[in-house]
Amino acid sequence: MGLGNFNDIATFVSVVNAGSFTSAAQQLGITRSAVGKIIARLEERLRVRLLHRTPRSLSLTDDGAVFYARCTQIIEDLEETETAMAVRSATPAGTLRISVPIALGHRHVRPIVEAFLEQWSAVTAEVSFTDRYVDLIDEGIDIAIRIGEPAPDSRLIARTVAQQNLLTCAAPAYVAKHGVPSAPAELVEHECLQFVSSGRPQPWSFVGDDQAPFNPGGRLRMDSAEALVETAVSGVGIIHLPTYLVSTAVKEGRLVPLLEAFSPPGLPIRAIYPTRRHLTPKVRLFIDSLVEAWQPLAPWEREMTGACSTQ
Repeated sequence: MGLGNFNDIATFVSVVNAGSFTSAAQQLGITRSAVGKIIARLEERLRVRLLHRTPRSLSLTDDGAVFYARCTQIIEDLEETETAMAVRSATPAGTLRISVPIALGHRHVRPIVEAFLEQWSAVTAEVSFTDRYVDLIDEGIDIAIRIGEPAPDSRLIARTVAQQNLLTCAAPAYVAKHGVPSAPAELVEHECLQFVSSGRPQPWSFVGDDQAPFNPGGRLRMDSAEALVETAVSGVGIIHLPTYLVSTAVKEGRLVPLLEAFSPPGLPIRAIYPTRRHLTPKVRLFIDSLVEAWQPLAPWEREMTGACSTQ
């Protein structure tokens, strides 16, 4: 579309919005005659009549109404693009409200929040550590970090920032005493430490011959993943938890990976935020901080790669 064509479209929209050729001409700084010629040229090019015109009134034809709707959307999109580019250069300010899963938040989101506040002095952060589902709109949350496939919600936008991978592991002392399971089915002979969420022990997932969720039924269950890691390090039993929780212990040799050939596919870790016409600088830049810190490979995965290469 040539620039002249766009000017014709803009004039047409101005005429409809103003309600008359005369008013539109005054707003555009051109003559009424020039406005009339532009509309006539546009109708000739489109081969449709856009306006019903009488000395006292002006209204859209059916074709004109369809064309007007499309034209206003084009103009709004261009205005939004211009505003968005201006916002990109704006300094973030105000309160940033974030909801994060407890374990991932404590270990890996909190340091990013601290660095973000150090960089942007006009921002204040409120961080909620919770594993419950949070309604961002109702609770006024700017960003939520969620793991897995989100429920469809047209009000929200999701951006993948990392991946959650599960790892089965135990302390060297436990392995030395009880041996290494060669398949998930053999876990029934071991002391498995289970994570409890919402009052229910969470099943363990594997691939291969044992694709169904596995319920180890161990004697010790906890609703704190951090406590489970420490308990496993003490040699009490086997855990099945995300790598972002166990990577440091594995790197330091306090835990050893088990059943790696049966590890399930990873789940996406996503930043979820409300759909808005203009994303505020504080939200956009915090998401950028997450991406910069966690991609192309999250630090805990890099730690695991280094640990595996030295074992």
